[in-house]
Amino acid sequence: MAFAGVLKDAEVKAALDGCSAADSFDYKKFFKACGLAGKSADDVKKAFAIIDQDNSGFIEEEELKLFLQNFSAGARALTDKETKAFLAAGDSDGDGKIGVDEFAALVKA
Repeated sequence: MAFAGVLKDAEVKAALDGCSAADSFDYKKFFKACGLAGKSADDVKKAFAIIDQDNSGFIEEEELKLFLQNFSAGARALTDKETKAFLAAGDSDGDGKIGVDEFAALVKA
């Protein structure tokens, strides 16, 4: 698991179970359930680096769609509706992607 050493497997599983149905993903609930909301700024940056699969320094819409699969390979992709809502919540400067500071603000929201 990509988040080994940062997050507990049981908490990640509970977080994923809580949004297994289509259109049930809520980033605030997810970040709390998986334990990321309570982590240090360094751990949040590590999580960002894992989710930023192309190492562009931003999480783009395609990476957001596959967000849950960073936590478990068998997890579902986010629906278009969920992806767009997640992006809108995190993209505070309106550039169409989420930077590390925007991600940290989302995690702590």
